[in-house]
Amino acid sequence: MRDESIRDESIRLGQFLKLAGLIEVGGDAKAVLGDELVQVNGEVEVRRGRQLRHGDVVSLAGDDVRVVSEAG
Repeated sequence: MRDESIRDESIRLGQFLKLAGLIEVGGDAKAVLGDELVQVNGEVEVRRGRQLRHGDVVSLAGDDVRVVSEAG
């Protein structure tokens, strides 16, 4: 598992997927979420607008990334 820092206290899942390098372009978020390939904290997530906060873990294709907030 690796950590990915965000500037604010939260970030939308679609934005985080791109920030963390789990997808190449923002448009890919709709496809991977629609195919139920993304998990947040071990549960399948399909909402691109899901708010992620410090400590949440996003998983896609065996890659696990933990959200770390620089804001605290």
